[in-house]
Order: sequence, then C-alpha cells, then structure tokens
Amino acid sequence: MSNNPIPSQPPSAPESAAALELMVHSLPTAQQAAAAPERIHGRWKMLAIMLVCSLPVIAAYFAYYVVRPQGRAGFGELIAPVRAVPNQVGLTLDGASKPLSGLKGHWLLVVVAGGACPDECQRRLLLTRQLRATLGHDKERVDWVWLISDQARVDQALLQGMQDAVVLRVDPATLDQWLAAPSGHTLAQYLFVVDPLGNAMLRFPAQFNAAGASKVRRDLDPLLRASASWGQQNP
Repeated sequence: MSNNPIPSQPPSAPESAAALELMVHSLPTAQQAAAAPERIHGRWKMLAIMLVCSLPVIAAYFAYYVVRPQGRAGFGELIAPVRAVPNQVGLTLDGASKPLSGLKGHWLLVVVAGGACPDECQRRLLLTRQLRATLGHDKERVDWVWLISDQARVDQALLQGMQDAVVLRVDPATLDQWLAAPSGHTLAQYLFVVDPLGNAMLRFPAQFNAAGASKVRRDLDPLLRASASWGQQNP
C-alpha cells in the first residue's frame, strides 16, 4: 500500500469556466456601484417629501386626539382605522365623470343621501352649509359635499342653494368602501369629515340641531388650526 496521498483532480475546463463566469457576474460593474448611492439618496428624498406633505394632517390628528384639553368630550366619533378615498369615479349631475381622488387637498364635510332628498335631508344640507359658513376664513379650506347614493332625480330648486357645493352621484358600494357607519346604521345618518389626504376620519350624527352644529365646529377648530399650513403647501 502506498503512503503517498492521492492527488486531487483539478476541475475540468467547463467547470472552471462556469465558476469564473459566476464570479464575474456576481461582481457589480463600476456603473452599478456608482448608481447605488444615487438610488438610495432618491428613495430617502421621496420618503422625506411624503413625510413633509403629510405633516399638517398628522399634526391635526395629534392636536385633536392628544393635545385636546382634558374633560371636554368630543362630539365626533373617530373612524379607526381611517379609510382612504377609493380609486373610483363619481358622476356630476350632468353625467360627467369625476375621480374621487380629485376631492383631495381640502377638508370635506360629506353628506350622503338619495337624490329625492326629503325635508330631513334638505335640513341636513342647510345645516352643513351654515356650519361651513361659521368657519370664517377657514371655510375656503373646507368643501361641503353631497354624495348621492341612487339615481333619483334631484329637484332643481334644491340645487339653487348649492352653487358652492360639490354634488356627485357615487355607487353605494364605493361609498361603503370609503365611509363607515356602525353596524345597524346607514351612511345617511352621519355627517362625515374627510381629511385633505382623502381619508375618512370622523363622523357626526346627522340629526344635529344648531347646538350640535356648534359642537361640530368645536371639534373641527383644532383640526383646522393644526393643519393651517396645508393650504400653503397645496395651493
């Protein structure tokens, strides 16, 4: 028996070429190495822009739910988690399509009701208009919106007092996706507040009177104050 170790056989030529090719392809090129810091910088820049744009609304939420003076119960009910505006369209009364995302950029006071809009519905729309008017200079940052949940004809006499309102027909399934009513209730029983990012975040009982409107105003004030810079960032 020989004590000489058996020499290992060198890899074949194809195996050597494959290993060398794997090593070569696994190394980044000079161009890739140079571009990597730029990609990382671009991602951080995009995240920073997103954060800056959302800061006013984040501040509004913080002011309303954290800094709000203790001992004063809010009239509004938080929608948690908030519901983002769907990527869907509504129809104007003329039949033109309007993306719901186009409502972003302002705070929204949203009423949901059928097109027939009986007396109680009309009273709700009137109180919503008056509520917006009491906001003074802040009213330009708040749109009042009537979302019609059916195909019923709208009385033209009713529309005469709604020239400064947004009126859209929206599919009921889309409304349920965006807005939220507690179990056993309907969307028509609430007045909804949507933030400038399109998130449904508060609801108030729609059957409020003048005193209730004052409570709604009291809940809106800290939101509008904390997000005052929104209009400057999104003219």
